Amino acid sequence: TKVLTDAAIRGKVDHLLGLKENVIIGQLIPAGTGLQKYRDIIVTEESEDYHINEKEKTKSKKKKEKEKEELEVI
Repeated sequence: TKVLTDAAIRGKVDHLLGLKENVIIGQLIPAGTGLQKYRDIIVTEESEDYHINEKEKTKSKKKKEKEKEELEVI
């Protein structure tokens, strides 16, 4: 708040780079999805990582089922 007050009194320009200043003004904070480089990203489809994880889960599940069947046979 000191930065904003000083800017207002002295007619200075404040580029609002800090977290508190942006919260007070009600703008997106300069972090996470508020970063400029993330604002223009358009998500179009699921990433390959999601599909890989699903395949691994399926393999793991099948492996556990097979182990369970082997234990039942014994």
